[in-house]
Amino acid sequence: MQKVEVHRIPMSSPDDLRSFEKLIDDKVIDPKQLIAVLGKTEGNGCVNDFTRALSTMAFRSFLAKKMDMAEKDVVHKVAFVMSGGTEGVMSPHATVFTKQDVSGNKRKDKSLVASSGYTRDFLPEEIGTVAMVEEVARVVKELMNDAGLESADDVHFVQIKCPLLTSERIKDASKRGKSVVVTDTYKSMGYSRGASALGVALALNEIPKDKITEDVICKDWSLYSDVASTSAGIELMNCEIIVMGNSYDSASNLSIGHSVMKDAIDLKAVIEAIESAGMKVDKLPSDEQCKNIVNVLAKAEASTTGEVRGRRNTMLTDSDINHTRHARAVVSSIVAAVVQDPMVYISGGAEHQGPDGGGPIAVIIKK
Repeated sequence: MQKVEVHRIPMSSPDDLRSFEKLIDDKVIDPKQLIAVLGKTEGNGCVNDFTRALSTMAFRSFLAKKMDMAEKDVVHKVAFVMSGGTEGVMSPHATVFTKQDVSGNKRKDKSLVASSGYTRDFLPEEIGTVAMVEEVARVVKELMNDAGLESADDVHFVQIKCPLLTSERIKDASKRGKSVVVTDTYKSMGYSRGASALGVALALNEIPKDKITEDVICKDWSLYSDVASTSAGIELMNCEIIVMGNSYDSASNLSIGHSVMKDAIDLKAVIEAIESAGMKVDKLPSDEQCKNIVNVLAKAEASTTGEVRGRRNTMLTDSDINHTRHARAVVSSIVAAVVQDPMVYISGGAEHQGPDGGGPIAVIIKK
């Protein structure tokens, strides 16, 4: 059976690894057991957010030395999922996952399991298409099997880092006589996130395969996954995927649960996610219960209606600040207020991730 441990690490800059290094020096973390790093970096979260690449490079270089291997080999062992944008009260940090095989019998209750992996590299013309959907679905199924997750119902969060289009990548496709889904590089982030999310939905049988066509990607918002969380970045051409769930074949002292926020101020869904993880709360978690919340992982987006519960907002019409930045600020504040901690993982842009204007939310707790 497997034992997964999760540690949340504060960061004063995208390349600040002091807290991470201390955990390794104190033998709390064995770098050879690391399977994933899920980071929130303090850039703008848009196309030109290079804080994601900086943070990935810092972790990769540091771990290559600690693990005594080449950097190119580290990226095949550890999934680096860096999400830019820590607007509002959200505190920059990294959540690291370790995994080891241990002996033991099946537990009476299910506990946290996880697995990470990668798709093949995509051609620019494949980003945001059904080809991307199908490849993500294939890898998610493999990772479910690797994690020992027998049922889709046991999957509570699938975190994906996916590529985006740049001017250079669009030009490359054009030279080969190929067309890309969109020539607006910012909009390409949405198509990549959306196709990746639909890949999760396909793998978990949330949406039948015959309903996923090129015509529905980033158009039919009735199609979505309840557990997908996708984040696009300039620093890669494949998808890096972390599947999280609960299993009887786990020796972890952690568990994970999820819910779906119907909009950006859905506080009730935050409570539902906490209780889904196994922590019964009375209206709000107590101070003592909050100490046992390892992290909250959620998606955020502005509704295409330009409203929240019938009230108009300016998230989509603000020409100075992108709507994804507004959404991250709002949702991080709601979540932080509930768990009494602003160091939470909120990712913007929830195309096909929960209903229009909402998004999946997962909570990892100490049992």
